[in-house]
Amino acid sequence: MDAFLQNNRLDHVSRVMSSHPSYLEHFLRTQQFVLRGDGPLPYDYRHLIAIMAAGRHQCSYLINLQKGEFLLQGGDPSWLQGLRSIPGKLQDLYEINKILAHRPWLLNKSHIEKLTKGDDNWSLAEVVHAIVLLAHFHSLSSFVFSCGINEELDNVTGHHYKENIQDNSSKIPPAKDKLMSPKKIPNGDGKTENLPSPPSSPSIVGEQEVGVETLMERMKRLSEKSESYQITQEELSKRFETVETQSAELAAAPQRSSSVLDSDIGLFIEDPTFIYQDFAKRGQLNDIPTFRVQDYSWDDHGYSLVNRLYNDVGNLLDDKFKTAYNLTYYTMGTHNKVDTSRFRRAIWNYIQCMFGIRHDDYDYNEVNQLLERSLKTFIKSAVCYPERVTKRDYDRVMREFKHSEKVHVNLMILEARMQAELLYALRAVMRYMT
Repeated sequence: MDAFLQNNRLDHVSRVMSSHPSYLEHFLRTQQFVLRGDGPLPYDYRHLIAIMAAGRHQCSYLINLQKGEFLLQGGDPSWLQGLRSIPGKLQDLYEINKILAHRPWLLNKSHIEKLTKGDDNWSLAEVVHAIVLLAHFHSLSSFVFSCGINEELDNVTGHHYKENIQDNSSKIPPAKDKLMSPKKIPNGDGKTENLPSPPSSPSIVGEQEVGVETLMERMKRLSEKSESYQITQEELSKRFETVETQSAELAAAPQRSSSVLDSDIGLFIEDPTFIYQDFAKRGQLNDIPTFRVQDYSWDDHGYSLVNRLYNDVGNLLDDKFKTAYNLTYYTMGTHNKVDTSRFRRAIWNYIQCMFGIRHDDYDYNEVNQLLERSLKTFIKSAVCYPERVTKRDYDRVMREFKHSEKVHVNLMILEARMQAELLYALRAVMRYMT
């Protein structure tokens, strides 16, 4: 009900997240605050920044929703003609948008300085508000693609599905398995229709999975083992590098056709060839050191800085991160009373590892024990190249998990990625200030 009252619609994102009501509440509260609450940026700017952020991942779903919101806030329709038509002040933000979306480790204090100097300069509070919006919509793009969420039916592209529903309905097998069933989308008369997933891409996930029971055994073994022995810092560091290098060897999903860039979404994308590059292959290794959470963490540094410059948003973000990280119903597939904390931590730390962020007290061997190659490939694609992930990839990974559990993994992808972007950006802001 809250989601409906806030947005005058029950959008597909809220419906997919609604299998985790406690998380959805924090998500909506945060999104409501950064888009419509008190803050230094004008409302039309906020929605335009959201469009710029979603543009980096060609996420037409979010772009179309935010265009509507932009016009509702009295935004100038001519700005929607593309990046060239927007105010210079917003154009200046594009460099940070691009770096934050794909290679946040390249962000440094000179980027912040560039924005705060000059004629059309930004205040630090505005910079932080913009950074939170960018990180929110980059990571939300990951969620939209990794869950295979389709356009809202009232959006331009939403109607195109209608034409081919009849042709495909005969080919859809009866939905025995909750995970594999095609999406149900309400049509105008309140009935639901089965929608086939978008055309399948050459899949990124195709290997045999060991299954939930084996996973549970491994978690149990790791718990017993960890009580009995200590590992040196040097060994822990090596293990992190091993996981990082292995991640770089995973093949990413193939690129989709470039038709998107010719469409009206392309108007909001500059330098489309600038994409994620494996942190492990970042040239001279010493140029950009690993980001150690012990030196700059969310709890000790990021949280207080963001709260100071953009009031209250730190509390909202903190609640959202913690809820996604700690969320559990103690189930795994058909099994109950399972402690899933090790599995959740492995996913969270693996996501941040792809951005070069290392948790010093964590044994990265656990990532290899608990995350199969197929799941790692899915996570890497969803985090780094979300626009290449399809509903088919979602269907083919974690087959023994419940639908809601797979959505939870995608929520952790959203939150761990957002936190990683914010850590790099807020560290750059702090260095600029000092």
